[in-house]
Amino acid sequence: MTEKERIFSYKAGIAVLTLIAIVIMTSISGARHVATIPVMLPDTTGPIVAESFPRVDVEAKAAYVYDTIDGVALYDKNGELQLPLASLTKVMSAYAASTLLPDYMLVRINPSDIREEGDSGLKVDESWNVQRLTDFSLITSSNDGITAIASTAGAQITGGDGKSAERLFVDRMNTLAREIGLTQTYYLNQSGLDVSTSLSGGYGSARDMSLLFQKILFEKPRLLEATSRDRMTVPSKEFLHTAENTNKTLNDIPYVLASKTGYTTLSGGNLIVAFDAGVGHPIIISVLGSSYDGRFTDMDRLVRATLDYLSKKTAQ
Repeated sequence: MTEKERIFSYKAGIAVLTLIAIVIMTSISGARHVATIPVMLPDTTGPIVAESFPRVDVEAKAAYVYDTIDGVALYDKNGELQLPLASLTKVMSAYAASTLLPDYMLVRINPSDIREEGDSGLKVDESWNVQRLTDFSLITSSNDGITAIASTAGAQITGGDGKSAERLFVDRMNTLAREIGLTQTYYLNQSGLDVSTSLSGGYGSARDMSLLFQKILFEKPRLLEATSRDRMTVPSKEFLHTAENTNKTLNDIPYVLASKTGYTTLSGGNLIVAFDAGVGHPIIISVLGSSYDGRFTDMDRLVRATLDYLSKKTAQ
């Protein structure tokens, strides 16, 4: 079987399994909104890899190495498996906000914003330029900051039929996911925090996260630029804040363009990194469902394997 035939067979199998899962859940629950129920496809196959790509064993439930120039997956382990996203959700939150708010708009931190889990040092009544608050929130994975952005952006949406600003904003996130073609992705909140012990704040696949990163890098590269730095000082209107990146492996990856971590009890360790593997050759690697430390080890292995593969390909 050729590589193309193998990939087609795998994708066809995924589609059948998804359809069966949806039919079963619909008949059992009678739910009108099936999209709010996670569809967890089983791991029935090993990684699909490009010809001559090095063998890589990863701890993650799903991993995807995407070559944005050729538009192909170099490595695909359960790339379309729907899994909890944790703080990878904040990437879509930042993108959705950028479609609703100008960069220069001020966002005020309200008491309700800092009730979110975690303390990133934001102060009540502090005012931020929205782009700087986005930088800070993505680098530090601030639930407070992304909630303030979501509330402000959601307030710009009209015709909400009594929905809260945050609910309208999450609806906007899901609309964008559909428009982009993220077939395994939907969101329940703007932060990715677990809603309960059995329900995540967002779900998606490793492939979907790579496609989302690609869209942002090509259309709004400034939006994720700060996430390539391990540490930076970010000013609000009143204070200076130090932001330390939650991705502790930045210095081990060459020419990082953007990155984002995620971790909750339900998701385990998630990580996505975009880096330039050559002049104007962005590669995006997504790791979902690893352990807290395992996501970094998995990423290191996949980056090394990718560079080795591309180096040999160029030499041929």
